[in-house]
Amino acid sequence: MLRIGLTGGIGAGKSTVSRILGDLGAVVVDADLIAREVVEPGTPGLAALVAEFGDDILQADGQLDRPALAAKVFGDDDARGRLNAVVHPLIGARTAELVDSAPADSVVLQDIPLLVEGRMGALFNLVVVVYVDAEERVRRLVELRGMPEEDARARMSAQATDDARRAAADVWLDNTGPQGSLDAPVKALWERLLEYGRNVSTGTVVRVAPVLVPADPTWPAQARRLVARLQLVCGDAALRVDHIGSTAVPGLDAKDVLDIQVTVASLAAADALADVLAEAGFPRVESVTRDDPKPAYGIGGEADPSLWDKRFHAGADPGRPVNVHLRVDGWPGQRFALLFRDWLYADPEASAEYLAVKRAAAAKVAGEPDVVAATEAYVDAKTPWFDAAHTRAWAWAKETGWAPA
Repeated sequence: MLRIGLTGGIGAGKSTVSRILGDLGAVVVDADLIAREVVEPGTPGLAALVAEFGDDILQADGQLDRPALAAKVFGDDDARGRLNAVVHPLIGARTAELVDSAPADSVVLQDIPLLVEGRMGALFNLVVVVYVDAEERVRRLVELRGMPEEDARARMSAQATDDARRAAADVWLDNTGPQGSLDAPVKALWERLLEYGRNVSTGTVVRVAPVLVPADPTWPAQARRLVARLQLVCGDAALRVDHIGSTAVPGLDAKDVLDIQVTVASLAAADALADVLAEAGFPRVESVTRDDPKPAYGIGGEADPSLWDKRFHAGADPGRPVNVHLRVDGWPGQRFALLFRDWLYADPEASAEYLAVKRAAAAKVAGEPDVVAATEAYVDAKTPWFDAAHTRAWAWAKETGWAPA
């Protein structure tokens, strides 16, 4: 099962995206509809609201008078907290019930207006944000929904900013265009989701050829979302989760593959995470069991090949290749991954030198049709430089007093 979080500002067009994906086959779980369902007449939720806020929040027919309730809680943090304490557990329970009842191979789309405000992004395989600029949203709310402009702006100001939504978004859908302009990008998203789901069910990982692309300034933000998901998936077994590798060094051209390191207490702890990581979209690559041992540099352990063992997983999402390295805390490979990133960040000359080595290695394997073979040859071509860089990096660490942040 893939769980996709859908959000966006009021008036952005979430319902359009939800409708298209629902028509294509997604199981849609709408938080707004659930919020209404749990306070229908005769429900424990409505009874609890009446007990909390009084009979005057009811219409003559027994339905909840939403404007009356809104008037009681608007601008009153205590009242809003009491309201949330009643409805949020009910919404959560009903949501879980609907998600759990969906078929195991389904794509579940959860339409959640306040997903970003609630910091819920890590719960989902992907977060999709629908965007329309603020003034256009005000126009649509006023002209199409008949909402007073003051109310529209007040509601928008109480929601997350566009910058916060962009930071949370794995997929950004611009709905500024005319009616129907979302059809093609949403259908393309659906194809991505179908392939993603198939990859998860078959344990297939996404590998890309060693082709360098210009440094992407959004790589760190993309990595932060993956780090948050992996922290949630791994729980206490992850002692730390870090963005490593070339994409963690600002301005450094690299393969468009994010490398994430999960630090664990032992290889047994890494093995225990294999199934949960696979279910979360990060299947294990059984053929990769260690890093290339590096020359010893007087801190102990490097010369023991077994201390370079690790477990390796990769992403199943065709839209975001990712490598996940599970390494044991304090072992040479775990420490060097953090050191190497920080050394390149601090030493522009070393970073430029490494870029030249990568370009030469990529040129050497260009045209190789087998992605795995090309990647192995690419890594082999860089190994002599890495062996020397290991010593240089640790010399820098000694001079600067470096320690993992």
